[in-house]
Amino acid sequence: GYSKDLRERAVAMVEDGESRREVARMLDLAPSTAVRWLERWTTTGTVDAKPGTGHSRSPLKACERWLLDLVAKEPDLTLEDTPRIVPLRVATEFSVAHQDPDPRGMSVIGADGQVGGTVTDLWIDLSEAIFRYLEVSVPTAGGHRTVLLPMNFARVNRKQVTVQSITGPQFALVPGIRNPDQVTSLEEEKVMAYYGGGVLYAMPSRQEPLL
Repeated sequence: GYSKDLRERAVAMVEDGESRREVARMLDLAPSTAVRWLERWTTTGTVDAKPGTGHSRSPLKACERWLLDLVAKEPDLTLEDTPRIVPLRVATEFSVAHQDPDPRGMSVIGADGQVGGTVTDLWIDLSEAIFRYLEVSVPTAGGHRTVLLPMNFARVNRKQVTVQSITGPQFALVPGIRNPDQVTSLEEEKVMAYYGGGVLYAMPSRQEPLL
């Protein structure tokens, strides 16, 4: 957009007797631009641009959705350009504090009291040094699959991990991740949405009206 100083110079030149067209020519402006500035000065007493006007539209605006989708398919990175959230088998310099229970090897119990799987690892946020997920091995008809369990949906005690948001069998349907040692932003959203939806819909009793 044009600077306020340039707008004020145009107004001052017109008030000194120059025509709007001549002012536009001398300042290399479109005549219509000079006319708009003078009309705004006359009606409002200011030459400030109207809110939301100008030519600041990014040339990337048309690609915004595509770019956001592309970013969502990549893992969040640390300042060192490495994946931010990784399992402990990758971040070997971290471990569970000695005073806290290590959930690896513990059974994960769903809201129905059934076993959903077994914890095989913890995923740590390297930027904040906190655990974000438990990695759970879930038995399936063809063997087993690995899913993530967000820490805020899990309760870890000395013997087991309990989850109230979904039932044991529903662990088999948790959205998966493409890379066994990385999680993308889009995958995190899907995982969180699955457990969050379970709070309301995992069992028929939860689907009753709240009011």
